[in-house]
Amino acid sequence: MKITLSERMNFFKPSIFTELSHYKNKKIAKGVDIIDLSIGSPDLPPPDFITSILSKEVKREDQYGYSLTGTAEFNQEVAAFYKRNYNVQLQEKSEVLLMMGSQDGLVHFPLVFANPGDLILVPDPGYTAYAAGIAMAGAKPYFMPLKKEHQFLPNLSSIPVEIAKEAKLMILNFPGNPVPAVASSDYFKEVVEFAKKYNILVLHDFAYSELYFEGKKPISFLSIEGAMDIGVEMSSFSKNYNLAGTRIGYLAGNAEIVKAMSQLKSNLDYGVFLPVQKAAIHALRDGEEFCQKSRDIYESRRNTLVDGLKELGWVIVKPEAGMFLWAEIPRGWNSLDFTYALIDKAGVVVTPGHAFGPHGEGFVRIALVQNNEILTKAIDNIQKSTIF
Repeated sequence: MKITLSERMNFFKPSIFTELSHYKNKKIAKGVDIIDLSIGSPDLPPPDFITSILSKEVKREDQYGYSLTGTAEFNQEVAAFYKRNYNVQLQEKSEVLLMMGSQDGLVHFPLVFANPGDLILVPDPGYTAYAAGIAMAGAKPYFMPLKKEHQFLPNLSSIPVEIAKEAKLMILNFPGNPVPAVASSDYFKEVVEFAKKYNILVLHDFAYSELYFEGKKPISFLSIEGAMDIGVEMSSFSKNYNLAGTRIGYLAGNAEIVKAMSQLKSNLDYGVFLPVQKAAIHALRDGEEFCQKSRDIYESRRNTLVDGLKELGWVIVKPEAGMFLWAEIPRGWNSLDFTYALIDKAGVVVTPGHAFGPHGEGFVRIALVQNNEILTKAIDNIQKSTIF
């Protein structure tokens, strides 16, 4: 039997992450000691109070049916969290929607609001799920370059008027992945003004909201006056509470947008396992102390890696938030060759910047997903590699 794939699959070719994984595994099979700083999957466990709740809830016989949607308690806790942390008033019944992780929402969002051929404004470099969602909808991306000279924020004034008039949706991400930039309230005000002027929906990916350093708490987009008129915010428990495998997150904001997403979701899945929802509720309610400890760990890792690499001559700007470094590579290299050189000569795996979009070339993303001892070893390996 001849099996043919849909034309849509042309957009879903094997990723650089798969290629790097295969190459890494070949090295490991040959006995090479590899330090993997490429994938942004937390290496730390969730707090004990969450795992104890999960352990208790999974033993209840009444927890194994379809949840279908977020429980009333989950929606209420998201609303309470926003009121407490950002002074944002959400109506839990109409302005909060359960997601099976933010990836679920990010990929499906364009299906609801964009027709084939429609333009979507997307950061470049940007998280790979944005491209996947745009491709599924048959829409077209318009790349908003994230440049060092503009603090890695999309320069809205550089978007041509004809593009802005045509665009249906804008995706933003602060603190960002792969670029850990942070937006100011003034910048978000500019976004609201721009979106209202051109009738553009805004989706703010807020997955790293609790991972910030030196007390510089990121701003919720929804806290900006007028943001609820044109936009929504999506967050996750994966990175903030180390619950990546449980697949739970939420969408919050404009009621009409939330309702439309809910309509799609009701046709796609049967909700999130009830014990996971219960654990997420307690994470929002009681997780501040844990989040502070987590921030301290990531800040220490950031300092270890940035300061250590600086001594080798690799100068990287310390991010204010997130779990990544966005590192400019030495002149004379392209991102892919530099990445493979690090693996071959230092046994350190990072992600080449071009994997996140054309303007990622010249950079690599380094994930802070190993402890300080291993990060120090990575620095020593790079020093011995003679790359610098």
